[in-house]
Amino acid sequence: MSNPTPVEPSHSAAVEKDAVESVVHLMPLVLPLAGGVLMLLLASIAVFMA
Repeated sequence: MSNPTPVEPSHSAAVEKDAVESVVHLMPLVLPLAGGVLMLLLASIAVFMA
């Protein structure tokens, strides 16, 4: 129902680009940077509240 036109498996891989696969190669850079920013924000909140 969601895909009414029959598509061969070899052609569907060429037509569709997976959104997760386009982002997953950036994870080794994004996760440590986001963790560092989060730690900095939490530390500044802790110092401000103390």
